[in-house]
Order: sequence, then structure tokens, then C-alpha cells
Amino acid sequence: MSFVFDIAAAQQASAIGKYNLAIQNRNAKVKEQEADAIEQQKELDIQRFDQKFAQLQGETKTKILKSGATLEGSGLRILRSNAEQAEIEKDIIEYNAKIGQSRAFEQANFARMQGNLARMEARQAELGYYAKAGESLLRMYG
Repeated sequence: MSFVFDIAAAQQASAIGKYNLAIQNRNAKVKEQEADAIEQQKELDIQRFDQKFAQLQGETKTKILKSGATLEGSGLRILRSNAEQAEIEKDIIEYNAKIGQSRAFEQANFARMQGNLARMEARQAELGYYAKAGESLLRMYG
């Protein structure tokens, strides 16, 4: 009669494997959503930065003109330097976002691999229990 317990154990192993696979697939989706959120945050950060930069450039222009200087020569160099620094800052924001997204996608892939591994291990255990049940039946009727 031990074959009945072996069959039950095989079914349990299968259920555990499917459950672990589902958990890891869910974890992978969460990481993919995190990557999407990083992209959205990057867009928001760039918009805010552009607004602050436009305000800074406006204030800088006003100060240059108030000082009696023109927007030529050193005044123009200041504005150009600010614009160059702004582009560098935006590149850094984008770079950091891409790094964060890459990490999130890598974690998602790793979660899927863990889920597939858990499912394969459960299948091996399931087959082992069925083999054990088969042996018990053969001994009983053989």
C-alpha cells in the first residue's frame, strides 16, 4: 500500500514545482514593472531638470543684461557652458536609468531561471516517487 503514498507524494512534488514556478514568474514580472517605473522616473526627472535649467538660463540672461553686458562674448560663453553642462547632466540621468533597468531585467531573467529550475527539480522528484510506486506495485503483484 505504500504506492498510494508515493503517488500522493509525486502529486505534491508536482504541485510544489508549479507553485514555485508561478512565484518566480511573478517575481520576474515585478522586476519588469520596476524597469518600466525606472523609465518613467527618468522621463519625469528629465522634464523637471529641463524646467529648472530653463529657469536658470533665464535668470542668468537677466543677470547678464542687468549688469550692462550683452549676450555676446563672456555672457554667451556662460550660457553655452550652462547648456553643455545641462546635456552632460541629462546624459547621466539617462545612463543611471539604463543601469537600473538592466539590473531589473537581469533580476527578472534570474527569477525565471530559478522558477524553471524549481519546476525541473520537482519533476525529477515526481518521477522518482512514481518510479517508487511502480516498484511497490511490481513487488505486490510480481
